[in-house]
Amino acid sequence: MSADLQTWIDRFLHHLQTERRLSENTCKHYRRDLAELHAFCHKADVRGWQQLDTHRVRQFAASGHHRGLSGRSIQRRLSAIRSFYNYLLREQHVASNPAHDVRAPKSEQRLPDTLNVDDIARLMGGSAQDGLALRDLAMLELMYSSGLRLAELVSLNLDDIDLAERMVRVTGKGNKTRVVPVGAKALAALEAWLKLRPAQAEEGAAAVFTSRQGRRLGQRAVQQRVKRWARQQGVPGDVHPHTLRHSFASHLLESSGDLRAVQELLGHADISTTQIYTHLDFQHLAKVYDAAHPRARKSK
Repeated sequence: MSADLQTWIDRFLHHLQTERRLSENTCKHYRRDLAELHAFCHKADVRGWQQLDTHRVRQFAASGHHRGLSGRSIQRRLSAIRSFYNYLLREQHVASNPAHDVRAPKSEQRLPDTLNVDDIARLMGGSAQDGLALRDLAMLELMYSSGLRLAELVSLNLDDIDLAERMVRVTGKGNKTRVVPVGAKALAALEAWLKLRPAQAEEGAAAVFTSRQGRRLGQRAVQQRVKRWARQQGVPGDVHPHTLRHSFASHLLESSGDLRAVQELLGHADISTTQIYTHLDFQHLAKVYDAAHPRARKSK
């Protein structure tokens, strides 16, 4: 019956790829989480998905907690199980979803790393003379200008960019599309790169950002280039592509105070995801208060 368990997992993953058209990276996470569930069921002598009940799902969640998994990681696993069982319900293979009411333990919310405005200016202030440097600067500017995820950046095609309207069409999580504005500096950097791109890209290549070999640039390569650029500019800390997205959100919220607008620009389905940046904003205000208010400063 273990083979039957795996058969349904394979069918579900095929459904995610072909019907829901989720990204390869998202499907990889589902595959990993369901592989853990499959191993748990094998040890617990659960021989069919109809036999997995709420008690067993709670045991599965608890086993992850005992092994040191964060509440967020356990919640992701439970979300994968719920999605899997919703599929099994649709296929009439089970009668209920055993993960429906199971919740993960709360974990301490970790605030994302951001750069301040001065560090952003230093990061973008590097000299870009050759094609690769112009490409890297365009990527940096675009991620900070428009709040793109790493996967969104590397999947951009030429027809996703409208230079005249200063807009870029982005395909985010769940294959959802949004259109976001491109700032003046990012636009200038993009235009400079696109002039050189034809000499570097393979003929007929659709990708905006291509490698030295002319093919679509991969996520790992972008991460390495961002780190290298940050080191060269003397920007402190471990700078990665998501740092630019977080900085975009934090700086925009700090200036505008418009949480809904930031949510839409980031492509967050739930505004509670965006609200983490209000904590960052409060931290900034608290530092200003502690440094400036007469009754906040500690006596020496």
